[in-house]
Amino acid sequence: MLERLFKLSENGTDIRSEVVGGSTTFATMAYIIFVQPAVLSAAGMDFGAVMVATCISSAVACFAMAFLANYPVALAPAMGHNFYFTFTVCVAMGVPWQKALAAVFVAGAIFMVLSVFRFRSIILSVIPRSLQSAIAVGIGLLIAFVGLQWAGLVVDAPGTLVTLGDLSSRPVLLSLAGLLATSVLLVLGVQGALLIGILFTAIGAVVLGLVRFQGIASAPPSLSPTFLQLDFSGLFSLELITVVIVFLYLDIFDTVGTLVGVAHQAGLMKDGELPRSERALFADATGTTVGALLGTSTVTSYIESAAGVAQGSRTGLSNLVTGALFLIALFFHPLVSMIGGGTEIAPGTVLYPVTAPVLIIVGSLMLKSIRNIPLDDPSEAIPAFLTMLGMPLFFSISDGLALGLVSYAILKLFSGQGRKVSPLIYVLAVLFALRYAFLG
Repeated sequence: MLERLFKLSENGTDIRSEVVGGSTTFATMAYIIFVQPAVLSAAGMDFGAVMVATCISSAVACFAMAFLANYPVALAPAMGHNFYFTFTVCVAMGVPWQKALAAVFVAGAIFMVLSVFRFRSIILSVIPRSLQSAIAVGIGLLIAFVGLQWAGLVVDAPGTLVTLGDLSSRPVLLSLAGLLATSVLLVLGVQGALLIGILFTAIGAVVLGLVRFQGIASAPPSLSPTFLQLDFSGLFSLELITVVIVFLYLDIFDTVGTLVGVAHQAGLMKDGELPRSERALFADATGTTVGALLGTSTVTSYIESAAGVAQGSRTGLSNLVTGALFLIALFFHPLVSMIGGGTEIAPGTVLYPVTAPVLIIVGSLMLKSIRNIPLDDPSEAIPAFLTMLGMPLFFSISDGLALGLVSYAILKLFSGQGRKVSPLIYVLAVLFALRYAFLG
């Protein structure tokens, strides 16, 4: 049956390779089970419900990718998207998380419709590669900046806005130890380095008395605090339309980039094209819509799937393994709550020394896209720089993206290269400019 469903022999693999590969992929991306509830709870969402939504939506998306496209590309709520959801949309813009979930759902639904058509080449031709790369780097810097704050390494300061935290405090020392340990594991090429790093830091937190051991396994928490809590009222306001567009944009480019990258490594590309790409995109969009209904931010393809490919994954069978492991993780809520719940160091001040090192590491891994930016061309380099710098300093992915697009359109016009730019870039630049001019 497995041979018939996944064409194992045709793809040069076997059941053992797929099981090992799927397990490896899970180990490399399981950190999201701990991080996602911690991030979304900052928007006022229930920690336990978000954990359940994360595990179930990841499993559903992995199964969809397995049966629709037969690719070894696992999916889960995306890092970067969850920060945009929480810190830009909910915290900075003041949008209730119920409305933010509705925006995620609409973006996923639009993605599902678009995936039926061959829109990939059109999308990729619109946004310049330098800005695509800058967006990935900017999101990485934002994630790392939040990680530094959660570790207590960066604190607010009058005049300079931020400064170095107290290096003698236990949470900061633990975060530094976790950062060092995780970095060493990555340097040594250990599979599942991020997950192992989290567990190592969690043990240290228990020893130092920063978290209280609450057990390891239990029945899954209730999903009801987030299940079907979407609020579609006011969705057609300019503010929320912008949010939907950014969610859609991030999902499309993350998915396309990940699919192409993993497919190249697995040898799945045919004459420069990815067979069944529309099915893969549809599976990704399905994960996003299901995730929004359950109560989590955008679900998308994970580049960590490349670790599973390196261990032999070639078909969707490995995704069944990864998805099944996400479902098993539902029963480890006490462990997840201890690791992701944070440590209150003063009334109203909470640090997350166990998960902070992973955020910093993930942010650093996203910097590799900078190599695709032509830094010797000011009309490309300056908009890319403003995008990368704006996201962490404005604490907003959309504001950084807006700054990059507007500056790109202006500089290309003055450099005499205006005709090489897609008309859609100018439309977006004008819309962003009008938005800030009239709405602030």
